[in-house]
Amino acid sequence: MGKNEVSHSIMNRFNYSTDQVIEKPFNWMQLWRLLRYLKPYSKKLLPLSIIMVLITTAIRLAIPILIGIYVIGEAIESQDRNLLLILVGVIAALYVINYLANIFRIKWMNILGQSVIYDLRKHLFTHVQWLSNRFFDQRSAGSILVRIMNDINSLQELFTNGVINLLMDALMLIGIFIILFTISPELALAVMVILPIMFFISTKLRRQIRRSWQTVRLKQSKLNSHLNESLQGIRVTQSFNQENENAQFFNGVNTETFESWRDATKKNATFRPLVEMTNAVGSAILIWYGASLIQSGRLELGELVSFAFLLGMFWEPISRLGMVYNQLLMGMASSERIFEFLDEQPNVSEKKNAVHLNQINGDISFEKVDFAYSKDRKALDSVSLEIKAGETVALVGHTGSGKTTIANLITRFYDPTGGLIRMDGHDLKDVSLRSLRSQISIVLQDTFIFSGTIKENIRFGHPNATDEEIISASKAVGANVFIEKLPHGFDTEVEERGNILSVGERQLISFARALLADPQIIILDEATASIDTETEVQIQKALTTLLKGRTAIIIAHRLSTIRDSDRIYVLDHGKLMEHGSHDDLMSQEGIYSHLVQSQFNIQKAL
Repeated sequence: MGKNEVSHSIMNRFNYSTDQVIEKPFNWMQLWRLLRYLKPYSKKLLPLSIIMVLITTAIRLAIPILIGIYVIGEAIESQDRNLLLILVGVIAALYVINYLANIFRIKWMNILGQSVIYDLRKHLFTHVQWLSNRFFDQRSAGSILVRIMNDINSLQELFTNGVINLLMDALMLIGIFIILFTISPELALAVMVILPIMFFISTKLRRQIRRSWQTVRLKQSKLNSHLNESLQGIRVTQSFNQENENAQFFNGVNTETFESWRDATKKNATFRPLVEMTNAVGSAILIWYGASLIQSGRLELGELVSFAFLLGMFWEPISRLGMVYNQLLMGMASSERIFEFLDEQPNVSEKKNAVHLNQINGDISFEKVDFAYSKDRKALDSVSLEIKAGETVALVGHTGSGKTTIANLITRFYDPTGGLIRMDGHDLKDVSLRSLRSQISIVLQDTFIFSGTIKENIRFGHPNATDEEIISASKAVGANVFIEKLPHGFDTEVEERGNILSVGERQLISFARALLADPQIIILDEATASIDTETEVQIQKALTTLLKGRTAIIIAHRLSTIRDSDRIYVLDHGKLMEHGSHDDLMSQEGIYSHLVQSQFNIQKAL
């Protein structure tokens, strides 16, 4: 591949993303929906925080009046030393009370904010856990991770300080506004003339700022997706010498993320200078017009001092409101992405009156079942088959023939697009998901091992299992042989995805995990593909005993492992072509016979 082709390939990859900027106007109902997460704390933490806000706001409004009108206007002008000492003492006491109230406000708001973030993250993660496989088919793990971590983290400042600051500054502005007009309506109108202009300009910025923060979230999602993908596929990257190309792609994603942040922060930065410019103009009007009012006797010096104090305080909450508004825009951009996931409904849902099967027998029937992963990708085409309780049935066919799809439909990871599937005579859609899946164990070719100990991984499907039961299940599949040789035996930490174990060892652990769950139905999806022949023979002996009385569905390319199955179903391009025992299918000299003969010839050649 030439340099231009590599660059073109990288750009194609770079332009792909499952996330999009959500085009919606600012939705106050959505903000209210976000604020509803404060409801559990509305009886204690929130009221206490609001009380502290009211105290600090009242004190901050009172101090300028005391200093200007009473200290300067009365105590100093009348040279009343006793009144001056009393006022100084009162002002000092108010500052102490304000200091203590701020300590408690910050403490309680931090607890409140962290609690809300905890609840929101828990809600989102729990919801995502129950979404259907189609949801995960359409999104990368990295983009989901961004929404659960980064997007929720971006709301932290909003809940910790933003909401209360919004209330505090709004009260402060209203209070200052009323006091200024009480002191001098003329002077108040003069200095407030600049506000409509500032409001008009800032309103124009809102849509641009909001879209900029949405873009930032999108770029972060792409960056995290790529990092996750790169770390998971590092061996493939190195084996194909694609380190430079991968770094080039990362540089492109990283650059776009940086540029989106710079664009968003640049637009945010326009608001504060706007407030400062307004403050400068207002101060100029105050000095010029205030002096003329004093000269004409329509305003006292103490009143002007109080007015100046309050006017200085007026621009401060306006500036903070701009910052809170930016936080709000960032929060809205993130909340839109969070609520997009929370509004996502499972494709596979459970009915309200779903049948709870306490004990599944294992009778399964497919009646003219159709299924398609997408409109142009039909995986099953009018498939009808029957699996009786206690039978061991094998599914055979070329890659893409529909074998794994049948297993996915039995466990209701997906629902058929046509036809009917029955479990013990019940329509599978009428059966509760928990009662169904709790009695089915699946062992995949690419088994997943969680971080933790071997014991914890085997116990995953049966959390209450004893150590003796874990050891017994391990012995049944022969996993104990290699486990006992490890430094810490069953307490050995396997690290992420079981990296310290071989592929075969991970597979043996998954066998032990599935069998410990004591299911009524066991599905083995290419489960022995990564195990050597000697180990496979040992497992086959164990399975002969362990599968007795259970329904077993075996998907295998290695046809020697399914010779003793009660029935074999042969699929081709989503259609059921043949079925019968091994001997019956061999005598038909059809697809199955050809597959067996092909494998025999390959083994003979080796």
